[in-house]
Amino acid sequence: MRVLLLAALLAFSLPAAASCVVLLHGLARTAGSMETLEHALLDAGFFPINDTYPSRDHPIEELTQLAIPPALEKCPEGMAVNFVTHSLGGILVRQYLSEHSIENLGRVVMLGPPNQGSEVVDELRDVPGFHFINGDAGLQLGTGELSVPKALGKARFDVGIIAGTQSINWILSTLIPDTDDGKVSVENTRLEGMNDHITMPVTHPFMMEDDEVIAQVIHYLKNGQFFEDESVPVRGL
Repeated sequence: MRVLLLAALLAFSLPAAASCVVLLHGLARTAGSMETLEHALLDAGFFPINDTYPSRDHPIEELTQLAIPPALEKCPEGMAVNFVTHSLGGILVRQYLSEHSIENLGRVVMLGPPNQGSEVVDELRDVPGFHFINGDAGLQLGTGELSVPKALGKARFDVGIIAGTQSINWILSTLIPDTDDGKVSVENTRLEGMNDHITMPVTHPFMMEDDEVIAQVIHYLKNGQFFEDESVPVRGL
């Protein structure tokens, strides 16, 4: 209902360059975690689609079909389709695009994606309660032989990646080599074939709500690259 109302309100006011942006939240999160970003994209002239998918209830292959095709159906016909993802959401896009093509695909921005898996999963997967909290998809996000992200191959689409360098969970950070955001190392966010990659002083759970991250996301969607220096304009200032 919200999407239909939005479409009706904007039908006569959208600029010709407007494009759809499918937002995909992370593991054990909901669409609520992406609402700040959703509102910013709407203010910037995009048509955002922000729905919750059952991230803890199915493996990645099934989540992809539950999350992406229904969102694509909500994008107005003829609009370019972009994606902005957090964590697991980026892996869903990679999984989908490894099997399907989107004729009017625009750009993809990934926030904290475990593109090479996470060592946290390697260390904790057998701990009682891990599967209950994170589901089948959580078990697939490691760096070993069962890693889905590592099996998906290089990016064959326009993607920019933002990696966080701050952590609020020092216990998990001790399980991760080098600089990390509390869940994923900067190095493991990288993806062969990516168009751009930057690091920012943000944490994994809250990076999608950071004003400077949001400014970078919007800039990439409009220009195909991130700001080249640290003078990122903060939204609303």
